[in-house]
Amino acid sequence: MAIYVSGRAAREPWRHEFTAHPKEIAQLRRMLRLRLILWGLRDHVDAAQICVSELATNVIQHVGEGTPATLRMELNGPHLRLEVEDPDPRALPTLLAASDVLESGRGMALVDAVTDHHWGVILRGEAKVVWCELMVDGSAAGRPTNDPCTTRATAILELYGSWPLQSGRGVAGGASVLGMAVAEEAAIEVMADLLHWLHAHGHDPDDVLDRAQTHFEAAIDGPL
Repeated sequence: MAIYVSGRAAREPWRHEFTAHPKEIAQLRRMLRLRLILWGLRDHVDAAQICVSELATNVIQHVGEGTPATLRMELNGPHLRLEVEDPDPRALPTLLAASDVLESGRGMALVDAVTDHHWGVILRGEAKVVWCELMVDGSAAGRPTNDPCTTRATAILELYGSWPLQSGRGVAGGASVLGMAVAEEAAIEVMADLLHWLHAHGHDPDDVLDRAQTHFEAAIDGPL
């Protein structure tokens, strides 16, 4: 959940449950990219996407398609920590030389290279966590919440949820955790309904999401 403090997005730990399947990789990469942009870590998107793709693929290849897994991301001091947890503590990742594996099965070699050897495995009872860390700087870029895009979104959420987000409980006010949790759920409902509408009218929701993200990234990269 992104919490806005004084008009800037705080870097709160993020957790996402997913099913290990090749079709899920693109969605994981998209969600990770958006989260890192909100955190002001655009320069680390490519490396983080590589790591998450490899960690998720590792579950698919060595535990099995359809395995329930969890992706977690948080700041750990000067590092961005990425974790993927699955329910099989026996299938441990193996580090192979990049020259010894095919492009489709690079093991942890690419993660090892991208993270400068900052990765490992934690066994937790009947589960395991494969983690890696990327070095990031300590600064965070944010976006003022009084820009036209945010103002329009606030109006939509107020109309959709029938509660005032300007009253100190939501985005533009005191940004309490409860207020932002409610606002985030409303935003998810709005976007889900729009995707249903697009699908019902013969549009490709994934294509629309990609185009919307492109517009968002262009706007967030503009002058503050």
